[in-house]
Amino acid sequence: MHKLVLHPDCAPGSVHTIEAEVTATSDGCRATFIAHGDIARIAVPVVATPGRFDNLWKTTCFEIFWSHDGTSYREFNLSPSTRWACYDFDAYREGMRDAPAEVEISVEVTEDTLRLDAIIRSDLPVPATVALNGIIEDADGVNRFWALAFRPGAPEFHASECRALELAA
Repeated sequence: MHKLVLHPDCAPGSVHTIEAEVTATSDGCRATFIAHGDIARIAVPVVATPGRFDNLWKTTCFEIFWSHDGTSYREFNLSPSTRWACYDFDAYREGMRDAPAEVEISVEVTEDTLRLDAIIRSDLPVPATVALNGIIEDADGVNRFWALAFRPGAPEFHASECRALELAA
């Protein structure tokens, strides 16, 4: 598991640690995100009918950014509601469009742990550079941003610096 770091401009909140892992598979990938802390004090979206849905990043959700060429990338938003989104970009925030994917999400919530597991079926070439991110909406209504790495400045998950995990072929 890889430990995500809280963006330096974010005040500590109810979650104190997020661990994440992604593994390439023959038809996509499997991913796990585990947030540790006072889970009752964060906004955990209620389980809804699974499927594609926009704007999941506005509250607690987890994200994967996958690039096989260093320029274009595929973004996945994975919500504890079991809803998801998948977009392709030609370059940094350019050419956004829905991308083909099938996603299955399972969620386990305890008083001190929020665990999300995802099975993603999508064309995800390796080698690749990958970002694993978390957005946690705390009880104060403020989103706190977590990633493997950040570039200087405001939190920006689309930045190539966030894709700090290298997956071999």
